[in-house]
Amino acid sequence: MRNVLMEELSGIDLRSAESEIVAFIREVVRASGAEGVVLGLSGGVDSGVAAALCAKSLGGDRVLSLIMPTYFTPRSDLEDAEVLADGLGTKRRTIGIDAICDRIYESVGANHSNPAHRIPMANVRARARMVLLYYFANSENRLVVGTGDRSEILLGYFTKYGDGGADLLPIAHLYKTQVRMMAAHLGLPSRIAEKEASPQLYPGHRAIDELPLGYDGLDPILYGLFDRRLGPEEVAELSGTPLEIVKEVLRRHSASHHKRRLPLTVRPID
Repeated sequence: MRNVLMEELSGIDLRSAESEIVAFIREVVRASGAEGVVLGLSGGVDSGVAAALCAKSLGGDRVLSLIMPTYFTPRSDLEDAEVLADGLGTKRRTIGIDAICDRIYESVGANHSNPAHRIPMANVRARARMVLLYYFANSENRLVVGTGDRSEILLGYFTKYGDGGADLLPIAHLYKTQVRMMAAHLGLPSRIAEKEASPQLYPGHRAIDELPLGYDGLDPILYGLFDRRLGPEEVAELSGTPLEIVKEVLRRHSASHHKRRLPLTVRPID
């Protein structure tokens, strides 16, 4: 069945999008007076595209790629991150986060075998990475580049004050499908551009196990709902997706609204 919505979002002008993002990064860094940027490089497509665009904007010498593995991080991801950082000419550092997280787990009595602790422990890992990124941002006068894409942000599929903590989000307007297209456009290796989405916050962690569909199914739904502003029934029809899944996407967006806004206050703060 023809998926009209996927056809539309796949029609992005990649050259124009690249130029827009490169100019955005350059201007944000210039206006802030920062010396450069730092980002977490995982070996996945989002961080790979963000790193490549930062290097194009500022030059690799002004980009610090921070690789922050755990004991369960696949060796292939580490190798991909290292090769990409070096290929882009960025500075790179590797800092394992297990010791940091273990101290936190010990202090609160977290139990790896308790299913109720899995997500809180996973979020500690994401927030430990954020702490390290801001350490280098503060000590080296850099800005933290977030690597979240529009699909993840609309679904709330990120850790609040973890990978959601950043100074700029250069690919936040691109759906995962478009980020993969941008990766190919920028010449990133196909193994990175096409790599399965995985936050790697606990052993065996895969996005497809936590989301109602893969991104090739979710992106047309999100595009129809939030770019085209169509109703759930029309999105279901145009994307060929069961209506209950479209409604589940809307539910997740609504439930994660707090992640996309500043903390609530009694009165507005100007």
